[in-house]
Amino acid sequence: MSTTETQTKPKEKKEESIGDLAKTAFLAILLAMVIRTFLFEPFNIPSGSMVPNLLVGDYLFVSKYSYGYSKHSFPFSAGGFEGRVANEHLPQRGDIAVFKLPTNTSIDYIKRVIGLPDDKLQMIGGQLYINKKIVPRELLGLKEYTNDFGSTSEVVEYMETLPNNVMHIMYERDDYQSLDNTEEFTIPKGHYFMMGDNRDNSQDSRVMSQVGFVPLENFVGQAKFIFFSTNGSARIYEIWKWPFTIRYDRLFDKIL
Repeated sequence: MSTTETQTKPKEKKEESIGDLAKTAFLAILLAMVIRTFLFEPFNIPSGSMVPNLLVGDYLFVSKYSYGYSKHSFPFSAGGFEGRVANEHLPQRGDIAVFKLPTNTSIDYIKRVIGLPDDKLQMIGGQLYINKKIVPRELLGLKEYTNDFGSTSEVVEYMETLPNNVMHIMYERDDYQSLDNTEEFTIPKGHYFMMGDNRDNSQDSRVMSQVGFVPLENFVGQAKFIFFSTNGSARIYEIWKWPFTIRYDRLFDKIL
């Protein structure tokens, strides 16, 4: 064997290994994009608008197939088509869903589906009315939680029962806040009314200039379960802090 052949073979092997690594990386990225686009997308909770059911520091998976797919199902809303496809199931009252903010589709919001197309909805004295009927709420007591500013807020805890018998816990500071009395909203066809469970600390469909009615096309998916949760003092990549900051009781909790 010549010296030239001996020098060439290690070089060829090195080039092959780099090529294999590049192929593996490409396939891994492609697989991650397919999963994120069509199956599950991770989402983290940035504010206290869904307390007590979702907390700042929760990381959850959103099911992309629950309501079918729109252009917003793809990264950077690059689906390239209008409307929604493969949507055998529409959003149901009581679902917690991620959606693109109608006034700025680069922003993701997460709220609970409260009003359906053609519903009439109104807040009167802090209580929710759907189609002229009061939505019952059961008083559970007083609670304290850490708000978005790091201080303690005292709220009243209720169990609310929606017209389809979905029950969920909600918080109210009192019944005299700015969004506790509203006009009567008539939800257009193909749109939904979204509200936070922390009613007096949520900018939602009651604020028409910022959120308003949410088109079906804007839905990203339904929140399914929490896969990671910290108390806010550690980021997801700060592994060395996890043992002291993970909320172990919230891991893999189903979202209701």
